[in-house]
Amino acid sequence: MKRYDLIVVGAGPSGLSAAIEAARCGLTVAVFDENAKPGGQLFKQIHKFFGSKEHQAKIRGYKIGETLLSEADAVGVKVFLNATVSGMYMDKEILVRRGDAMEHCKADAIIIATGASENMVTFDGWTLPGVIGAGAAQTMMNLYSIQPGQRVLMLGSGNVGLVVSFQLMQAGCEVIALVDASPRIGGYGVHASKIARCGVPFYLSHTITKAEGPDCITGVEISQVDDHFTPIPGTQKHFDVDTICMAVGLSPMSQLLKMAGCSMIDDPRRGGQVPLVDENGETSIPGIFAAGDVSGIEEASSAMIEGRMSGLSAAAYLGFLSEKDKDSSLNELEVALNSLHQGMFAPGSKGKAFTKTDEGIAVSQSLLKKGYLDEADIARFNHFDKKSGVHPVIECTQNIPCNPCQDACPKDCIKIGKTITALPRIDADSTCTGCGMCVASCSGQAIFLVDEDYEPGYASITLPYEFLPRPQKGDLGTALSRSGQPLGVAEIIDVRSAKAFDHTTLVTMKVPVAQAMTARFYKREAQRAEL
Repeated sequence: MKRYDLIVVGAGPSGLSAAIEAARCGLTVAVFDENAKPGGQLFKQIHKFFGSKEHQAKIRGYKIGETLLSEADAVGVKVFLNATVSGMYMDKEILVRRGDAMEHCKADAIIIATGASENMVTFDGWTLPGVIGAGAAQTMMNLYSIQPGQRVLMLGSGNVGLVVSFQLMQAGCEVIALVDASPRIGGYGVHASKIARCGVPFYLSHTITKAEGPDCITGVEISQVDDHFTPIPGTQKHFDVDTICMAVGLSPMSQLLKMAGCSMIDDPRRGGQVPLVDENGETSIPGIFAAGDVSGIEEASSAMIEGRMSGLSAAAYLGFLSEKDKDSSLNELEVALNSLHQGMFAPGSKGKAFTKTDEGIAVSQSLLKKGYLDEADIARFNHFDKKSGVHPVIECTQNIPCNPCQDACPKDCIKIGKTITALPRIDADSTCTGCGMCVASCSGQAIFLVDEDYEPGYASITLPYEFLPRPQKGDLGTALSRSGQPLGVAEIIDVRSAKAFDHTTLVTMKVPVAQAMTARFYKREAQRAEL
């Protein structure tokens, strides 16, 4: 039997973070993961993270994963892959399957960071080939460079459904529609806006009633639902698709904790069956900890902080860290975690309908129901005295935990309030240089540079662009509105790429000045014939 000071089950963001902190305190740490590659969901996440500097905001998920693996290796963490932990017992012993062999391992403390599994919903034809989970789609695209399908319908408008829909389009798939039984979009509005301005419609208060096809998916039928989420006869709509992608929530993979005898609770707000834990992640059994989605579904940024907290707590439990040093470190991490637990999307706000932002501004109903801001919203949220020349326009209207735009601006043009969930504002006393750092750094792609005085009768709009092939200077294409409607011909007058932009290309298009505050996306010439 192999022995370690600490065993961590799960090599995802929380598990690796926990292992690193514990190993830094001097523990011998082993991490077991059933997958062939470490990093959990991080290497599927090609988008930029939200939060602040301490949360690794504006850094793409796979790069965060690379950093964690490098740190784990540097401090001597042993990571065992293709290692399935099939049992855990009260004396902190686990049973691990590696290949055809079963091994027993024992530790003085254990951290369970097994994450969560995708939920599915059933409907007529849901077992046909072509019905997949959003996580499976991410795996195919971002790990193996395989298109999940050509024409895809997404079920679910939470952050997972929104993010994966955008990544499907980046992979060259056509997203036909996003469908959700809820009457409002569940994820960040900035994520929804990225999709809406590409011309993808949202069907809220709708659900899938039938998947069509004899041997695989060839079409899908959706229907409107009533207040009890029951399909309304006569409201059916048909779409020709070859793939149905489901993003309908996650469930904590807490079976090992239950097997070991940890006290459990059924908490729908945290995703289902979760362990009872204290503020440091320790379960009802001393020396057994839980971190990340296994103790409650949250974003990866929160999971990494919780993992670090559990790693430090395990080190203190085993005497490798003094209580004073533990408390000092945990207090700092608690502040960072609490900053993510504020605003409209805080864990305690699930299910709540907000009518006003923290600043007292009426929430955009168009954003919640259609995925884009209307002109009245823009007038309410963009209060600035127009100056001659280029200036930023910020279309971030929800209290989400994010502030890299403030740090990115070298001229301090953008200000965030006391919390990272405050809405960003333009400082009227600062002068924009047009450097574009705010545009590139915005994780929600919600900042644009506008110059209504570019030349007589025309304005320039600089927007973030993350599709291939990139436009080239001189190209002619179509300007699209926030809702994805064609506005007319747009000419590309500048294309900028830089290491500091981290794979976000800044594309500047020339449009009639009347479109300066309405044009928000560019479709290439080859795509214009499709409109």
